[in-house]
Amino acid sequence: MVRFLSATLAVALMASLGAVMAADDSKKSDSIFAKTENGSPNIQSIDAIAFGPNGALLIGDSKGAQLVAIDTKDTTARPWKAEAIANFNEKVAARLGTKAKDVEISSLTVNRASGKAYLVVRKLDEKKSVLLTVDGDGKIGEVELDKVDYVAVPLPKADKVAVKRITDVAYAKDRILVGAASTEEFSSKVYSIPTPLDPAKKASGFSTETYHVAHGRWETKAPMQTLIPMEQNGKKYVVGAFQCTPIVRYPLDEVKKGAQVKGTSYIELGHGNMPRSMFAYSKGDKSYLLVNNHRMERMHKATPVGPSPYWVARVDMSVFDETEKVNKNATWRVEKGSAKPIAESEKLAKVIEDYHGTMFMTKLNDKQALVIKDDKKTGLTLVALDLP
Repeated sequence: MVRFLSATLAVALMASLGAVMAADDSKKSDSIFAKTENGSPNIQSIDAIAFGPNGALLIGDSKGAQLVAIDTKDTTARPWKAEAIANFNEKVAARLGTKAKDVEISSLTVNRASGKAYLVVRKLDEKKSVLLTVDGDGKIGEVELDKVDYVAVPLPKADKVAVKRITDVAYAKDRILVGAASTEEFSSKVYSIPTPLDPAKKASGFSTETYHVAHGRWETKAPMQTLIPMEQNGKKYVVGAFQCTPIVRYPLDEVKKGAQVKGTSYIELGHGNMPRSMFAYSKGDKSYLLVNNHRMERMHKATPVGPSPYWVARVDMSVFDETEKVNKNATWRVEKGSAKPIAESEKLAKVIEDYHGTMFMTKLNDKQALVIKDDKKTGLTLVALDLP
């Protein structure tokens, strides 16, 4: 999400960050809704979730080929006080009246307006997804989708072209961004939906062309697994992370509907990894991306990054100032074909040991991330960690 910096700090950081995070969602004057309808939205799948301002829940629905925004009216801010919740998967299963083996957590985000966590849980025995919440005291609740105020915006489709999978959604102040894979030849897509939301305002999409650093070639099929909006020097971008793991930036200004947009690859986090989530934050006079990844099983066994296949990298935002070390000359975090870090690259991309085992991650507040960690002794643990 995009947060505008103070004038003094913005000057200091503009070269590397601009205004990466979106305006403070807690401001009640902000609204992404032009108008809503009340009822039960026809959500066929819940594949990605995020929050816009003032408690607006964004849901990417692959099967329905749509973006659904729900006014949760969850805007009473409460601090996060919960200690680490061990055996979290068992507690989630108990809330749903089933066993831990029959549930699968697939997404985690935080409503910054209230500080409450929202997660998508797949009930494997019923083959359906439900939305749960965790408040600052650690209490688990369920989100009812009956009689809500919502807007549903269909994603573009044409003859023999359809959305196969939505990978991520993000609020970017003047628009909502949706990352997806489609059935067309240039299948890596980004959809842009103008705000304030109105079903009459159509979404537009463009295809991405990416220099995949580890593969050594330009590619158009692999979708962004996670994305965030970014502004730098008055220009708007979307930053995405892909499997194996380049971090790439694409321009958003003056992009024509249906265009094929070339990105710029800035850093390669390592072959054999799948990015799962990403967010930007500032600490002191520095600004960073935090990216959590899953290392493929065979790669983890051969060249582990840490004790768990789930690991987190902190990327210095100054990487986006680079003009020469990009695409085929982009920086590698590790030596090619191994997991051995390159000493010089560690200044730009550092593995955060305290975050080892992080399966899901989202920004909780300006000082903490909320994560779900995999611990073989105690199952899954939900815990707030200090931002590195």
